[in-house]
Amino acid sequence: MPVVAADAASRSPGPPPALRVGYLGPAGTFTEQALRSEPALAGCDFVALPSIPEVLEAAAGDLDLGFAAIENSIEGSVNITLDTLAFDADLLIQRETILSVRLNLLAPVGSDLEGIERIVSFPHAVAQCRSFLRRRLPQARIDAANSTAEAVRATAAGGDPRTAAIGTELAGALYNLNVLATDIGDHRGNQTRFVTVAARGIPSPTGHDKTSLVTFQRSDRPGSLLNILQEFAARSINLTKLESRPTKRSLGDYCFIIDLAGHVADELVADCLLNIQAKQADVKFLGSYPAGGERADGARREADDAWRRAAAWIDTVRAHLAS
Repeated sequence: MPVVAADAASRSPGPPPALRVGYLGPAGTFTEQALRSEPALAGCDFVALPSIPEVLEAAAGDLDLGFAAIENSIEGSVNITLDTLAFDADLLIQRETILSVRLNLLAPVGSDLEGIERIVSFPHAVAQCRSFLRRRLPQARIDAANSTAEAVRATAAGGDPRTAAIGTELAGALYNLNVLATDIGDHRGNQTRFVTVAARGIPSPTGHDKTSLVTFQRSDRPGSLLNILQEFAARSINLTKLESRPTKRSLGDYCFIIDLAGHVADELVADCLLNIQAKQADVKFLGSYPAGGERADGARREADDAWRRAAAWIDTVRAHLAS
């Protein structure tokens, strides 16, 4: 009997395998820091990849999820993420994560600030430290890396005391670099927004959600963007982001990236998207997902209630139609 029981236990299914999440590596990036701060992704297997397009490509293929930066409060959108989602990948945003960013200048042991002649980092990170670099290191050459952690790793491997990297304190510790200057960003309120993406699935509404989409105008005529925006205004739907991006088809041909407060399961949002798709523009739906941060959505709920009352009123009017 004990043998049979042991054999049965060995055949019983174990816990499901952990979800695999791709992120911009190597170890020590801000992306990894944000990923590890997200409770919903605790217990997942993290897979470091060398570039954001490869992260998103893997999320559409071999991996369960991808995790990538999409917007910074100082430098704006991360265009490679936006463009890949808009044009190259069929992925749905599952949630957003907001990370407060602190940038540090890191260099090999024995380096000093006055001797730095070359700085390596991710372009967005360099751009967020312009004032510090102009004031303290105006002579330094700036070279780009695929990520802040890649810059730190390369700087550590090179061992040149004249080269420094801009990156996280975590990366500096991982690759044994000294911190020459801390918190060198130009703005104290620096935050980066990250998104988790998957090939399928829309999370259920939480009451504090966001929807992202891309609209492609069917014709270039006066008032076409206004007509799209009026669909949102008529329903009191708050837009949290509106950005134009070239469609890559021809010069002057643009699409619009839109984030709005609400969920596609909401009657107001669904009706709005239905009208835009039917009358105004082709819509690529990028997802409805729990919103990060503390932004309230009371106005959207009030508008939703008003829309239901109006729908009930029109149903009452139509009830008098002759059959």
